[in-house]
Amino acid sequence: MELLVAHERWPLRQAFTIARGSRTVADVVAVALTVNGVTGRGECLPYARYGESVESVIAQIEQMRAALANGMTRDALQLALPAGAARNALDCAFWDLECKRSGQTIWQRTASQPPRHLQTAYTLSLDTPEKMQQAARENAWRPLLKLKLADNQDGARVAAVREGAPHARLIVDANEGWDEHLYLQQATALGKLGVTLIEQPLPAGKDAVLAQLPHPVPLCADESCHDVASLARIAGCYEMINIKLDKSGGLTEALRVKAEAGRLGLQVMVGCMVATSLSMAPAVVVAQGASVVDLDGPLLLAKDREHGLHYEGSELFPPTPALWG
Repeated sequence: MELLVAHERWPLRQAFTIARGSRTVADVVAVALTVNGVTGRGECLPYARYGESVESVIAQIEQMRAALANGMTRDALQLALPAGAARNALDCAFWDLECKRSGQTIWQRTASQPPRHLQTAYTLSLDTPEKMQQAARENAWRPLLKLKLADNQDGARVAAVREGAPHARLIVDANEGWDEHLYLQQATALGKLGVTLIEQPLPAGKDAVLAQLPHPVPLCADESCHDVASLARIAGCYEMINIKLDKSGGLTEALRVKAEAGRLGLQVMVGCMVATSLSMAPAVVVAQGASVVDLDGPLLLAKDREHGLHYEGSELFPPTPALWG
């Protein structure tokens, strides 16, 4: 098995800001696995929040080169690398390669029902209330808006967005930016503004207190939820989890996380990093039947990859085999 790994830079349409910082480019790592002239592809986005960089992720992938050349399997990969971006790119490339070599679609390989179109959230970057309201006005026709929040000005931000998009369903993501006091101050107020979900209000590792606090709006774990092992402490603190393949380490583990979440009574949101359609395509598999879908990454790019996912407004269509799977 031959390995090709590359760092690619994809400019964004405009700066994208969350509580931890801002970016204007998506720095992704693309992987290709080739056997007898047949190639499978995968993509990941290294995330500094989890101690990752483009360089460290490429180094992890390169460490697998000899094992891949000697016939490493997708199952063996799960034990060789921890959950994270590097394993995600390789795992998804394995799935694509399996599809291409077998002549089966990803839906056949995973024994899934025929895929359905999905309604994705559209994310409004963190900004001043006035600028977020303008962004909301421009996207008021979308059925679901996701707002990036950060601090004690969030009530004003949400009120401004609600005025700008009075009919849209709103979900918000604090990206670990609140403390317990701010959560208690904000949660009820945001519920009155029509917010239907709050994502990761408190820092991961400091969120056990949520089990004792009121939940006027359902809560979703993002930074606190990675692989199956992370789920045990989440139940009771959150009503929902956000599955992202860069956190779970690929489609293989993401499907396991989804199944275990169902057993624990947790609803599922499927999210993404800001990356190309090659990153989104495997997540579309996990997103079938999810309560919330947040796979708008390509919509935030200045230009997407060839054969990218097809969007009609906020409606997302399944990937074609020319892209992945």
